[in-house]
Amino acid sequence: MTVTRSGHDADAAGADRSTALADALTRIHLSGAIFLHSVYTEAWAYESLTGREVAAVLAPDAARLVLFHVVLAGSCWIEAGAHKVWAHEGDVIVLPYNDQHRMGGHEAAEPVSIAQLIDPPPWTTLPHIVHGTGGARSELVCGFLACDDRLFDPRMGVFPPVFVVTPPEGPVRSWVRASSDLVLQQTSQTAGDCLAAPTDIPQLLLREVLKLHLSNAPATATGWPAALRDTVIAPALAAIHGDPGRRWALADLARVSAVSSTVLDERFRAVLGLAPIRYLTDWRMHVAEDLLRTTTLPVATVAHRVGYEAEEAFSRAFKRHHGSSPSTWRASSDGAR
Repeated sequence: MTVTRSGHDADAAGADRSTALADALTRIHLSGAIFLHSVYTEAWAYESLTGREVAAVLAPDAARLVLFHVVLAGSCWIEAGAHKVWAHEGDVIVLPYNDQHRMGGHEAAEPVSIAQLIDPPPWTTLPHIVHGTGGARSELVCGFLACDDRLFDPRMGVFPPVFVVTPPEGPVRSWVRASSDLVLQQTSQTAGDCLAAPTDIPQLLLREVLKLHLSNAPATATGWPAALRDTVIAPALAAIHGDPGRRWALADLARVSAVSSTVLDERFRAVLGLAPIRYLTDWRMHVAEDLLRTTTLPVATVAHRVGYEAEEAFSRAFKRHHGSSPSTWRASSDGAR
């Protein structure tokens, strides 16, 4: 069934998209650091370690790892699987799923393993790579951020395996460069453990980059970016994100989207691969994680905040998602910080 919307409805969907995006990004909890400074000269190319090897070194306890590279000078290509993109000075490269990748310059070169270019950990100072044959120069800083957010679950289809964000000219672009320089300086001055440098700026940097990417990403047919643009799904997402504790029924969400329950269910399944009520439950668990991690609210209060009248029902639902009770999960989360 084709659903048509007026210009007013399209504007409202745009506002709904912004609401859902802002709420999702606000709830992302990240920790990490800049971990590598590199200077490459043409001709050059390298191959990274596997995702599992990188995680074991940088954040062995993290559920998910995001890698990013800020291009301070020059340009390069980066390839993850079948995805290959180019980045230039001022751009930020993001590998949202920590995939093994290759990187190189304009001139052809046989990739070498990065393990041959860097000392093995632990690192007491910021690792520095100088590699290439002396031609045109490219300079990058590389960082990682660990998180357990569903946005970085490959099954959500929110991001491609690798993408490049070009900050617009002006304050944002200047801020990205200044932030990179500051973090590089802070990390270089950290004694004993380069991964113990302040992480606030890398977190802010990646949040801004993700916001730019999701706001300007090419249209897709499926996945979360497509759902944000869908005039049927976006209002329901905004309603769920705006009031996850409400006793939503499918018919309620359908009224918000001004379509029938059947149409809403079909659109959710086609674009996101799950039913609206399943998305609601998943989002409630996500909000519950946030509350358990960042507050001292009793479990019963958290349950009410995310739409469960009985603590027991919430505990059962939470355990189905996480394999442990809310109290046990909270205790393990506290211990990991």
